[in-house]
Amino acid sequence: MSTTLKAQVRAKVGTRAARALRAEGRIPGNLQGGADQPHIDLSIDEAEFLTARRHHQHLYELDLGGKLETALIEDLQWDVFGERIQHVEFRRVDRHQKTDVVVPLEFMGEPKAGLVMHMLNEITVLCTPDAIPDSIVVKVGELELGASITVGQLALPEGLELYEEMDPEEVVAHVVEPKEEAAAAPEAEAAAAPAAEAAKPEGEAG
Repeated sequence: MSTTLKAQVRAKVGTRAARALRAEGRIPGNLQGGADQPHIDLSIDEAEFLTARRHHQHLYELDLGGKLETALIEDLQWDVFGERIQHVEFRRVDRHQKTDVVVPLEFMGEPKAGLVMHMLNEITVLCTPDAIPDSIVVKVGELELGASITVGQLALPEGLELYEEMDPEEVVAHVVEPKEEAAAAPEAEAAAAPAAEAAKPEGEAG
């Protein structure tokens, strides 16, 4: 499923032109070029784009004067407060061919003991643009203290495969002992030592 966004080609580029577009409620952006495809500087309606994002859309049809370009978001640039999108970069794709995409990880459950350390928060997979999931679930509820999950152990949704540059042995999550408990153990031993020494019968000290 995809969303159609009406895009306008930008006649002017640069900071001043981009600022003027944002004042009009538009987001400046571009569509990446390819071997035989042109780079296009464009702008899209901010409200329309934010609505599509709230509906978790991944695939877009950019309507450039009646010509549709199928694209994914390659990069988003936000303002310093992380509140407003300053620029969007699109990448052309073929909806029938697999492409590499970055998908966030969603951790579910609590380990039987210890705390989960998240070593990765996203991974790169291969899939067709219309099969991109919102997230990939990582179940940590059955993990014991000291256990871990690697990239190769993740249960990928149907139609997805691991991107070739991802290391299957890379650790996604690892269960460790809470710092408070680890620090309390030596302190408890140190506190118990004088009491044990005092409890020895006379003549046994040392």
